[in-house]
Amino acid sequence: MAETDPPEQSSFDGPDLAILQFLAQRPRASFAEAGEQVGLHERTVARRLERMLGTGRVRFIAALLGEYLGEGLVVELAVRCAPGRLTEVARAIAARPDTRSVEVATGDLVVLAEMIVADEAELLDLIDRTIGGMPGVLDIHSALVLRLLLTAVDWTPYGAEPTRMRRLAMDGVGPPPPIPVDDIDRELANLLAEDARMPMTGLAVRLNLGESTVRRRLNRLMASHVFHLRLFAEPSVLGHPVEARFRLRVEHAHLDTALRRLAHESSIRHLVVTTGSDNVLGYSSHATAADMHAFHARAFSGLDGVREVQTALLMRTYKRAGRPVRSGTTEYQAPPLPRVSPWEPR
Repeated sequence: MAETDPPEQSSFDGPDLAILQFLAQRPRASFAEAGEQVGLHERTVARRLERMLGTGRVRFIAALLGEYLGEGLVVELAVRCAPGRLTEVARAIAARPDTRSVEVATGDLVVLAEMIVADEAELLDLIDRTIGGMPGVLDIHSALVLRLLLTAVDWTPYGAEPTRMRRLAMDGVGPPPPIPVDDIDRELANLLAEDARMPMTGLAVRLNLGESTVRRRLNRLMASHVFHLRLFAEPSVLGHPVEARFRLRVEHAHLDTALRRLAHESSIRHLVVTTGSDNVLGYSSHATAADMHAFHARAFSGLDGVREVQTALLMRTYKRAGRPVRSGTTEYQAPPLPRVSPWEPR
């Protein structure tokens, strides 16, 4: 097996992308298993992964999803800012631990954020006092997430087949009932959030359980849809640096049909139904601006019951999946991956 590293340590080459693709599907696979799959020595895999993680553009994520467990409220905010205060407000919101994502896009001078709160009282306080009281904030529009259909886990530009949850969305079928999760499962999820590749022996010691018990619990969690453990790479790393956000106003009689058709679009990496007249929100990632334009023309033009479409280009992302995003993506852009999505509608 070859044991070479790329000459430019800040870039991502073909072997790097192969490692990312493999570990995205099997995040706890050994370096030897990854090396056998991609044709590299296990020490080379370890060095390459360490370098990629060091850029901040690649990281492991482990989390229980409250939307599927029926815990807490997920709210989408559009925070209108005074001129000159956009960056300040975006950074302040991104610094909060209850914020999942923060970005700014073309269009109105607003900060877009997804946040998690415990209940309606906490949501009111968040909007009226906490964020509403920030210097530079002029107005806030909020929408509650009612249905989660697709997450970034379901965006697989390197995969030839849709994920399980995308397949269900394509078929118009809701997620299965959530599995019961106890305090030990939650502690296990927290430990994996600290170190997604923590050895089974270490997990067993921290949980004061036998290794076989921990392995059984972990396998059960990872087989469910309520727990996400994955290797995450910024879209630009995977050759999709152009990111867009869209909101649709869809008549309820046509909503399910529209969602099924949108789920077939492999460019969409996040799709939810929200409260409000603009009731569908999604994000997409593309190799070029031309690809984004073609996606918009294809995905939205044939949807029955759509009364309004709003699209915007993301100009900067401050936080994604609960973690800050480093600015300046160009030095980390990788060559586009081959298109292997036969399930994308023609």
